[in-house]
Amino acid sequence: MASKPRVKLPKSASAGEIITIKTLISHEMESGQRKDKNGEVIPRQIINKFTVTFNDKTVFEADIEPAISSNPYFEFAVKVPESGTFKFTWVDDDGSVYETEEAIEVA
Repeated sequence: MASKPRVKLPKSASAGEIITIKTLISHEMESGQRKDKNGEVIPRQIINKFTVTFNDKTVFEADIEPAISSNPYFEFAVKVPESGTFKFTWVDDDGSVYETEEAIEVA
């Protein structure tokens, strides 16, 4: 049960430049270790996988564990050799997949 992911990266770069990418997805990230007011365990419900591809090649990948906070934020650097499209994919425990794409122009 996440909301639309947010991604921030430059619209353009020079060939071979290292850019910074920032991502955020709004998600409660229930660890499965807390109990509700009746003492019942609240089921685990987290984003468990985050993958970024550039022109269909994986450039960043993370397996996410229950200890991560709500609304997971990732910031990382990537070298861009050519113009192309970044595809960002988050996978939820319930099988939901959240995706977004951003293009970058390399001069």
